Amino acid sequence: MTPARWIAAAAGAAAATAAVRRLRPRYDFERRVVLITGGSRGLGLVLARQFAAQGARLALLARDAAELARAQEELTNAGATVLALRCDVRSQIEVASAIGHVVHLLGRIDVLVNNAGTIQVGPMEHMLLDDFHDAMAVHLWGPLYAILAALPHMRGQGTGRIVNIASIGGKIGVPHLVPYCASKFALVGLSEGLRHELRRHGILVTTVCPGLMRTGSPVQARFKGRHEREYEWFAILGGLPGSSMKVERAARQIVEACRRGDAEVILSLPARAAVIAHGIAPGLVSSALDWMARVLPAAAGPEGDEAAPGWQSRGKTPATLTRLFDRAAWRNNELPGKLQLERRSR
Repeated sequence: MTPARWIAAAAGAAAATAAVRRLRPRYDFERRVVLITGGSRGLGLVLARQFAAQGARLALLARDAAELARAQEELTNAGATVLALRCDVRSQIEVASAIGHVVHLLGRIDVLVNNAGTIQVGPMEHMLLDDFHDAMAVHLWGPLYAILAALPHMRGQGTGRIVNIASIGGKIGVPHLVPYCASKFALVGLSEGLRHELRRHGILVTTVCPGLMRTGSPVQARFKGRHEREYEWFAILGGLPGSSMKVERAARQIVEACRRGDAEVILSLPARAAVIAHGIAPGLVSSALDWMARVLPAAAGPEGDEAAPGWQSRGKTPATLTRLFDRAAWRNNELPGKLQLERRSR
């Protein structure tokens, strides 16, 4: 198929999808129970704010009790009904127990948002099997555990929404993010396959593939290799307006995609352009990524095998290049507790 025909076919499919959307009844979030994994900070917290503004009751799952407490306090003070539960999505027992508590206390689960995430940044030379195991545990097994626990309740209700937060890294493999991309590709496959199987039960599954967003997440990412240089490129790209998307705008689009029951949403213009380019000219995109791999920081010595969080890897990264990212990190509860409190006290 020529590029022109490919584009015409894509436009036709988009028009048909839009027509189907208009025929669906509007899904109202008022009094619905929305469960968000990784809901204590970053995109998860911003999504919680958006769903709460729509009248939803919230259940937030996260590993860090202090982060959960801060998020719950903020949302409750804004008038939301919030149930916060400490839960490690890598544990099937903890996930099943948490979802059981949500149903017991709030009566149901209408929307499940699998948002919990982890990011390992650095050259493949420094990535260990544990890095891949951890990425798969959080991005594949965690969502699967939550889905398996929530499905009986959704089937009993005859309706439900599942939103899986994947990534552009689940569509196109990116150098220095290999464990992350491998696990996000797996999540995309799980999410797309489940959509076809669950639709007949009244449960709609949406796969979300964001590009870079200004959530402040590099603070919590794990860096390997030349830690300061790896942090620098990742944080700068994640904070520049041209390459990244404001997280509040991304969250609004995710909430609306969930309301419509869309099959897939790709967020940010650069991400959509990359996916289209990869479909039309995969060799060209591959060449660009080859170039990117060559200009990214080289591997370090044995010390590079040790992972360090972003807030410890910042080094001398110019504040002028990360100002938007820094503001987002503070606003969205991404800073470690001590740093969050210091920022609030200023």
